[in-house]
Amino acid sequence: MAKQSQQSKKDSETRPSTPASHSTKATRVEVGDVPVGSPDVGDQKVASPHSDGEGEAAIPEDRKGDAIENEEDDWVHDVRNPRNWSRGRKWAAVGVVSFYTLVPPLASSMMAPALPDIAAHFDITSPTMQALILSIFLLTFALGPLLLAPMSEIYGRVWILHICNILSLAFNTGCGFVPTAGSLIGLRVLAGLAGSAPIAIGGGIVSDVFSDRDRANAMAVYSLGPLLGPALGPIAGGYITQTVGYKYIFVVIGGLSAFAGVVGIPILHETYAPVIRLRIAKKAADPEKAAAHHPHLVASHGQAMHVLWVNLTRPFILLTRSFVCFLLSLYMALQYGFYYLMFSTFPKLFTETYGFKPGPSGLAYLGLGVGFFISTVFGGQVGDYMYQKMSANNGGKGKPEFRIPALIFGSLFVPVGLFWYGWSAQAATHWIVPILGTGIFGFGMMATYLPIQLYLVDTFTYAASALAAAAVFRSLFAFAFPLFGEQMYAALGYGGGNSLLAGLAIVVGIPFPIWLWYYGEAIRMKSSLAR
Repeated sequence: MAKQSQQSKKDSETRPSTPASHSTKATRVEVGDVPVGSPDVGDQKVASPHSDGEGEAAIPEDRKGDAIENEEDDWVHDVRNPRNWSRGRKWAAVGVVSFYTLVPPLASSMMAPALPDIAAHFDITSPTMQALILSIFLLTFALGPLLLAPMSEIYGRVWILHICNILSLAFNTGCGFVPTAGSLIGLRVLAGLAGSAPIAIGGGIVSDVFSDRDRANAMAVYSLGPLLGPALGPIAGGYITQTVGYKYIFVVIGGLSAFAGVVGIPILHETYAPVIRLRIAKKAADPEKAAAHHPHLVASHGQAMHVLWVNLTRPFILLTRSFVCFLLSLYMALQYGFYYLMFSTFPKLFTETYGFKPGPSGLAYLGLGVGFFISTVFGGQVGDYMYQKMSANNGGKGKPEFRIPALIFGSLFVPVGLFWYGWSAQAATHWIVPILGTGIFGFGMMATYLPIQLYLVDTFTYAASALAAAAVFRSLFAFAFPLFGEQMYAALGYGGGNSLLAGLAIVVGIPFPIWLWYYGEAIRMKSSLAR
């Protein structure tokens, strides 16, 4: 007995602590319920007992079975758990999904410098119709995540990503060889739907493999695609249009999708823990017996239509019942609308006012790209540092509100960039001056985009649904804003029009983050939708 006692004591000293070892246990809930009793609730966030990112996944807490999974020691320490992958393997997954995420935003904007040529080819005279060809991509880009995100939680993230990439290759390539404007719009709609898969799934993959304390850098790299892609696309699109014709824009996009598939299919493996565990159970020597040990997984993944319906409706529930989710999503959506509004007006401004040809006119988008890149380089590192420092000062307990200082800082640059760009374009100053203004706007947009994404992931129990709600909101705004851009600038001028946009950015973007810093925790404690 003494020997056994000594051995037990030794085991308890050497074995890492697990969620099951804490006094707070997770409670099993059914599909459609709000998980309760998880170890991380409100500001009572327990410092992770695992090292080097080991432990249960963050986004998989969106699934009802995870409350039980988090009690199971074997999975927490299993090498097949994506949280326990090597650092190189984690970053390889992030790199692949980031490249997947870069290509569809390129496809959304690469044709912007070619709009005059496309309009001439198809005999389109309406400015609204021209803008529709560009922005219609974003309509299904907004709606796709509502379907694809829950499908990834039933069938796995990776193959939804690969299949949609292949479809995106086909639809985008076809856009270059259509006979009519209507068929071009139709293929753009389908390309937007297929291209939305990385937006729907990528954030979940990042959160599958990285813990909250070291997630900011990975999320910064992933978030660069949706922002940098639309800025880089027109640079290449302008020169392609000027040299070989606009049709080859779509050939290049198809080639990038093919390259992404060749690299991604062998490298990227499944990261969604519930799907991995169910597959392991089905491959066991006695699949029925193994599956019986995971009844929550079988039930959750077996009722596909019910899971789809729950996940389709949940983003709208979050937008309508959570004031925090609504306003953060609105602020992000407004900036995306401003962003794509610039795209639709750049060709006219830089060709008519500054005399740029189609090739050099694409360089006008470079200011946005540089602003995004600078913000990404510093934003992820600074965000991680601030979060860890404030968590350490709070007894090792992290809070979503620790993302807010970075959001407040970034929100100051957005209206400055809009004012700068608008009034310098109005005065027809040297072409570099409005481009510098777009760079300031790009810096501010990325500096706010990242903390908003991280705050939504940290705050809401159904984090994937919160991200989907934000994605839908911002893509709808990006679709709608270019449709009235030319008319607005014709009535108000570049200075007046951008002053209006800057005023909206100030009203929505500056007071709310400050208010959230002081009252966000109290709101979370009262909400059934928050952790």
